[in-house]
Amino acid sequence: MKTHDFYYDLPEELIAQTPIQQRDQSRMMKLDRTSGGIEHLHFYDLVDQLRPGDCLILNNSRVLPARLYGIKEGTGARVEFLLLSQKKGDQWEVLAGPGKKAKPGSSFVFGDGLLRAQVLEVIEGGNRIVEFSYEGNFYEVLDRIGQMPLPHYITERLEDKERYQTVYSKEPGSAAAPTAGLHFTPELLQTIQEKGISVGFVTLHVGLGTFRPVKVDEITEHKMHAEHYEVSEETAALINETKAKGGRVIAVGTTSCRTLESVMAKEGEMKACEGWTDIFIYPGFSFRILDGLITNFHLPESTLIMLVSAFAGYDHTMRAYQTAVQERYRFFSFGDAMLVV
Repeated sequence: MKTHDFYYDLPEELIAQTPIQQRDQSRMMKLDRTSGGIEHLHFYDLVDQLRPGDCLILNNSRVLPARLYGIKEGTGARVEFLLLSQKKGDQWEVLAGPGKKAKPGSSFVFGDGLLRAQVLEVIEGGNRIVEFSYEGNFYEVLDRIGQMPLPHYITERLEDKERYQTVYSKEPGSAAAPTAGLHFTPELLQTIQEKGISVGFVTLHVGLGTFRPVKVDEITEHKMHAEHYEVSEETAALINETKAKGGRVIAVGTTSCRTLESVMAKEGEMKACEGWTDIFIYPGFSFRILDGLITNFHLPESTLIMLVSAFAGYDHTMRAYQTAVQERYRFFSFGDAMLVV
């Protein structure tokens, strides 16, 4: 398939700039992956769409305030760092801008000296490996001086940092939010569990590679960046038990989906493990574990809309997106949700 096959026309005013006041009040489109039938609901209706014995799998990764503004030692030139992934210890891969100021051996200061960084090397693609130095706890320093790495299409200021976190976020490490989970409230999760639906957690630290534009004509030539994931023994056992009893495994977000399908592809069964995945899911992919998917509405020609098309069917997905535009759904990170079952 061609990248352009996944294009759709989106009016700019449908790109959500701010979170909705109450998380679970977002609209939710239900798409039947067999018939292509569409229903228009709200996210709080999710509890009525799930059955006792089902399980939801959520990504508990927490977004780092990964955007840092500082100056270059010696010249005072302004620089911006975006943390992408931790390599080892205090060494991180970062996106530096302007890159010409971040040559190997150069040093930078952030937050009036609370954080310092030295560039160790430039790697393929132009990103930098840097080593940070600081006093105390690295993540506490980040919380003090870092800013949320909101996507480029969000131009309005985020008043509350926690609105770009899920209410169940726990493990710091993502450069972007697993946005399908932003719709949940603690109360909704409790109601879901009281109905007999299990909730399990995986961790996949979202890298910006997930959102890199596809720049090739043939989608099979696109290469995904690797992201780190972890599945606990408790979650693996929950998924296996759900399947054994005939329940449905429903992934909350493309990141949870990619984690589960990566484990099945690598291990041949669902079991506790951790590793790196660069799995690219597009139409023709054979799903081995997923029975349902909760996701947001994604950018045209992105790997994320390709994943949804693989699960829901290409024709069903593109028709659903056309309907979402016609019905004035809110799109992207702070937008509305889609349930595919």
